[in-house]
Amino acid sequence: MAENTKNEPWLNRTVLGVGLTSLFSDWSHETATAVLPAFLAAIGAGPAWLGAIEGIADGLSSFAKLAAGHYTDRLRKRKPLVLFGYAITALATASFAFATQAYDVLLGRVLAWLGRGVRSPSKKALLAADVPPGAYGRAFGFERLMDTLGAVGGPLTALWLLNVTAHSYRKVFLYTLIPGLLAVVIFAVLVRERPIAAKERKTFFAGLRALPVPFRRFLVAVGIFGVGDFSHTLLILYASRMLAPTHGAAKAASFAVALYTVHNLFYAGSAYLSGWLSDFVPQRKYVLATGYALAGATALLLCTGTQSLWLLAVIFVIGGLYMGTEEALEDSLAAEMVPKEQHGMAFGTLAAVNAIGDFVSSLAVGALWSAFNVQTAFGASAALFFAGAILIARLRR
Repeated sequence: MAENTKNEPWLNRTVLGVGLTSLFSDWSHETATAVLPAFLAAIGAGPAWLGAIEGIADGLSSFAKLAAGHYTDRLRKRKPLVLFGYAITALATASFAFATQAYDVLLGRVLAWLGRGVRSPSKKALLAADVPPGAYGRAFGFERLMDTLGAVGGPLTALWLLNVTAHSYRKVFLYTLIPGLLAVVIFAVLVRERPIAAKERKTFFAGLRALPVPFRRFLVAVGIFGVGDFSHTLLILYASRMLAPTHGAAKAASFAVALYTVHNLFYAGSAYLSGWLSDFVPQRKYVLATGYALAGATALLLCTGTQSLWLLAVIFVIGGLYMGTEEALEDSLAAEMVPKEQHGMAFGTLAAVNAIGDFVSSLAVGALWSAFNVQTAFGASAALFFAGAILIARLRR
């Protein structure tokens, strides 16, 4: 499809449409997520239910991405599947407004996250099909930037809605229909479908084996990095604990949230800037390797157990920088390494590897921190981060 797109500007209607869709969809479900813990408490469900709801939904979403990646490569048109996924996510998220017990929330969250899983590989394949390979970094970086802005806007909107609705969680959930369905409309109107050639139907495992060998090596590197890539909510806990002896628990918690806000701003900016940079260097793998190395530097700084607010600010900034680089460049490299007719399977497999890494890393780092100390926990992460960086830098096309 490069012949159809190489002379067009990279910021075309499809890139803009995918970006705006990600913005409004993320805005929708992050608004709901911000008040979900308090709502569960209000209907008598505690932290164990929240953990179960998030864990089950994330796990099923990962399998959905893998299955959808295989299935979407067999379709002549991927756009209807994406629209279906966004619509399910919007409706299921708003369904929390009618929940009376934790099981209702669990069902809604599972349906919403299955919608995310179903649409993700096809959305990325449609994006890659409508831009030239030389602009993959900017296109995927722009999509990540818009998605992150939605994640920033969601919690702020939730706070505003709580104030104007007298703390009615149900009204907040119903509001999420507006940005959620707007995302569906934007995708339907703006995103173009580049037709792809009919493809020989293969079994799921045959499709996996058909992925190029360099891409499979790339997945190994991503997986090793991912096993160390702990959830960044641990950064909030780390900052709260380190600042509490000096500033007190309440003030430390406020500082931690403020630092996390700064982290998200740098995360959003780096997603686009790193993608833009990767389009103008000889090989974009070196930008991703640099991002992985920044993750290693972040982990080493965490090993210091610092109580300095300024050093913690540096840690949160670097953490945001590497996270944005990681997400934009992994998708860009995947799109570049795999033929377009296999993009669905490639993006689905990449998402599954990342999901498994996220699950293992957060459990492992948290367990090592609890059983030993921060040096052991984040030292292990640093080793895995640097190993991933080396493997990415050594990749051959």
